[in-house]
Parts: sequence; C-alpha cells; structure tokens
Amino acid sequence: MAYPIVWQIEDVFYPLISAIGVPVNLVAIMILSRGNCGLSKCITHYLIGMAVADLLVVVFDAILWITVPIYLPHSFVKITPVCSVLSALRSAATVISVWFTVTFTFDRFVAICYERLKTKCCTERTAAAFLGTVTVLGCLESLPWYFAIEPRYIIDNIPWGCTHKQSYYSSPGWTAFEVINYILTPCVPCFLILLFNVLTVRRILVSSQMRRGLRGQKSAEKHKDVEMENRLKSIILLFSISGSFVLLWVTQVVYNIYARITDIRYYNSYTDPCFITDRTAKMLQLLSSCTNTGIYAVIQVKFRQELKNAMIYPFNQIAQAWNKWRV
Repeated sequence: MAYPIVWQIEDVFYPLISAIGVPVNLVAIMILSRGNCGLSKCITHYLIGMAVADLLVVVFDAILWITVPIYLPHSFVKITPVCSVLSALRSAATVISVWFTVTFTFDRFVAICYERLKTKCCTERTAAAFLGTVTVLGCLESLPWYFAIEPRYIIDNIPWGCTHKQSYYSSPGWTAFEVINYILTPCVPCFLILLFNVLTVRRILVSSQMRRGLRGQKSAEKHKDVEMENRLKSIILLFSISGSFVLLWVTQVVYNIYARITDIRYYNSYTDPCFITDRTAKMLQLLSSCTNTGIYAVIQVKFRQELKNAMIYPFNQIAQAWNKWRV
C-alpha cells in the first residue's frame, strides 16, 4: 500500500512547525519582556502569556507528541507513563493557549467599549490574575487525560505504547468528559472571541459617528484625533490575533461538531475525506501557535525595530570583538 499523502505532508509539516515555533515564540517572549514595544503593561502581560503558552504547545504537542515518535518510534516518549504525562500536558498547553486568547480579547473589548471599567479591569494585576486562573483551570481540566491511557505491550516489565483504555470508548463518564472538553476548547472560545469582536466593532462604529459629529467635519479634517489613532492600533492588533486564531481553528471546530453528530470513530481509508479533514484541522491548529510573532512584526513598528536589533546584535558583537582583536 502506498504511503498516504497526508502522512507524507505531516512528516515534513510537524518538524518544520517545531523548528519554527520554538525560536519565534522565544524571540517574542524576549522582546516583549524588555517592555520597549510601546504597549501597556497589561497588554504586554497577555502577549507574553500567549507566547509562553504557544511555546509549550509546540514543545509538548508538535515536538514530543508527534515529531519525536515519527522519527524516533522507540524513544522514551513511547513509555506509557511518559506518554500519559504528555497527553495531559499537551491538552493543558492547548487549553491554556486558547483561553489566553479569549482573556486578551475580553480585555481589549472592555478597554475599547467600557471606559469606566478600563481603569479597574485593564491593569497589570488583573491580567496576572486572569492568566494565573486560566493556567490552573486549564491544568485541572486536562488532568483526566493522564488516566485515559494504557500500554499496548510490556517489555522487561516496562509498559510501552500509548492507546486509550477500552473504557474510554464505552464509559458514559469518558463520553461526557470528551464532549465537555470539546465544548470548552475550542467551541466556546471561538464563540466568545467572535462575540467580543462583533460587540467591539459595533461600539467602534457608534463611537466614531459620535466623535465625528462632535468634532465637526472641518475640524476632523484639520486635526488628528490622537485617541482614535491609538485605539485603532489596539483594534488592529486585537483583530489580527483573534482573526488568525479563529481562521486556523474553524476547521477543527466544525469537524469536531460534525464528527460528534455523525458519531465518526473509524475511517474507511486514508483517502476518506473525513480522515483528511481531521489531519488537516490538526495541522492548522498547531500552525496557530506560530503566527502571533509574525503579526507583531507586521503591525507593531517598535516590535519590528526590537526584532531587527536582536537579529543584528550577534553580528555587532562579532564586529566589535574583531576590531578589538585587530587592535
């Protein structure tokens, strides 16, 4: 039987995502932590949190869960206890990453639409509290995945392999857990992100009309509205991050709903459209963990400058060392 084309794509895609995802998220964390990007501490906290969560998704899911088993099928990650831990960690990283995006969207929604709440809710302390709460809840939600795994075989008293227990497919408890898990991540987050963005757009349109009416057409033409310009930058960042997230996750959401309704558990062949859709949705999902740094670089001028400085820093150091050596 010919090697399925989807698997051939995955054999290249996941190592590539692993090779790209780690450095870009590390660079984002480093640059944002310096605090020189012209962003508020509140926004910076959320962006750093999202970059850390995306980095963990790449490490636990793309690298240890997928890439390593592809190229090292008999490595330590296939030992059942290790595999069980990775199953819980990859789920926790994904849940936390998704809900960090929701909290960031909610924070920007409050900041743009509710000026009175902005000073109380959109603060560094509140951001830390939200991120910490989401992290704890995400880990608790993902903990049951550790107990869903059993070994395929035993070699020298060491359990190897990683497969779901038989009770996972027959127990009402596991069925309920799986449904709740799919609802909480990513169905509810996608709905909330879309809802907050729609309400934000509605508020922006109303606010813009009111401000133009108050300032007058001539006044608006002669003077720049600094507040609206700053708000526009924040809106572009918000819509870019949340829009990218929704676009890359929508296939996963739609397919999960369809698979649950039609009760798809097995595929007829490797050319089955459902099989191809499922594997494609997973690749798009992991791609979402590598896009935010590119968004920052495109939108944020100061982030772009910091990135440029970081890239030329090693060459500057080498040039200085060379000049000292020559002297």
